[in-house]
Amino acid sequence: MNWSLAVSFAMLAGKAAAWWLTRSTAILSDAAESVIHLIAVGFAAFALRLSTRPATDRYLYGYERISFVSAGFEGGLIAFAGIGIIVEAARQLIFGVEIQHVGEGTALILVASLVSLALGWYLVQVGRREHNIILEANGKHVLSDSWTSFGVVAGLALVLLTGWKPFDPLCAALVALNLLWSGGKLVRRSVRGLLDYADPKVAASLNALLADVCRDAGVDFHGVRFRSTGQRLIGVVHLLFPATMSIGEAHRMATDIEDRVTREFDMPIEITTHLESVEDHADMHDSRRR
Repeated sequence: MNWSLAVSFAMLAGKAAAWWLTRSTAILSDAAESVIHLIAVGFAAFALRLSTRPATDRYLYGYERISFVSAGFEGGLIAFAGIGIIVEAARQLIFGVEIQHVGEGTALILVASLVSLALGWYLVQVGRREHNIILEANGKHVLSDSWTSFGVVAGLALVLLTGWKPFDPLCAALVALNLLWSGGKLVRRSVRGLLDYADPKVAASLNALLADVCRDAGVDFHGVRFRSTGQRLIGVVHLLFPATMSIGEAHRMATDIEDRVTREFDMPIEITTHLESVEDHADMHDSRRR
């Protein structure tokens, strides 16, 4: 995240210099997106630090779910930048396009594009490896910034090749549509996380592991539920034991099952077991429903 902050400052400076040279609408749009990105990275850095704080007596599950707020904030800013770019592109097409020093500006933006591409790829990989939605969302934002810059380079290259200046705002508008799409996906993921959306692939993987573990332990299970904090899962599962088994032995077996699931699941998870007797669990659940 520190690298992301440093690169964001450098990218903004480079793009501002490129716009000052060229007065290109596409470059101005790209620089504006970098301003939005810098704000988003600052908030993401704050959210990342907050998410690592331990639980307290008022926040019993810690602060990890700030991850979803950060992702939604970043996605909203990306979409907002896209709308602003479309408005500016339309204004340029209506009132005329002014552009100069295209070659120098194109070179600066191309360098910025390559740096953003490398950083974005790195952040996404680290975020996925660490199951950290803040880093992954920030990486996707950096990647969207690089695609924006590549689109600007394409528009300026077409201006250089053809001399037709409207290519500049037209390419800017196309890039803006991509920003709207990328921002919308981040906002959607944020909303899903805050509403405790259960990913079917994660559910299938967790149920498959529980089936193996419980089969080895000789017990049945049901009532699997889980929620994501953006960095790990918090899950609950009901285990069925013979009524004649002592509570101490059942608890020992349940703890062993929790430990094995925690070790073997393919992402961080905190699993809690609920002990029930095989003989009467159905009746107990029926009575609760009534």
